[in-house]
Amino acid sequence: MEGAAFITPMMPWNTIGRQDETQYTTAVNAEASLFKDVFKNTINQVKETQADVEYKQYLLATGQLDDAHTLPIAEAKAGLSLDVLISLRNKTLESYNELIKISV
Repeated sequence: MEGAAFITPMMPWNTIGRQDETQYTTAVNAEASLFKDVFKNTINQVKETQADVEYKQYLLATGQLDDAHTLPIAEAKAGLSLDVLISLRNKTLESYNELIKISV
């Protein structure tokens, strides 16, 4: 029996399954939360840049805008943030469609 001292007893299957499931659920929730935060931040960025454009358009229309180059810059920022949001949406839908195609 001295040669078998290195053998350790196995854990029951139920305990292993529960631990793995808990770790998996925690990881999935963390990733979902991260994606949700990224998506929310992108949407908020689009809203903020669009509000900035509208404000600068108002200032230009009322003659209160001192430098005319700030409006095109704000419009470019708003366009870029919208492009990022659209790209994020398209990649999300593409990934979702690929997941749907997977057969388990």
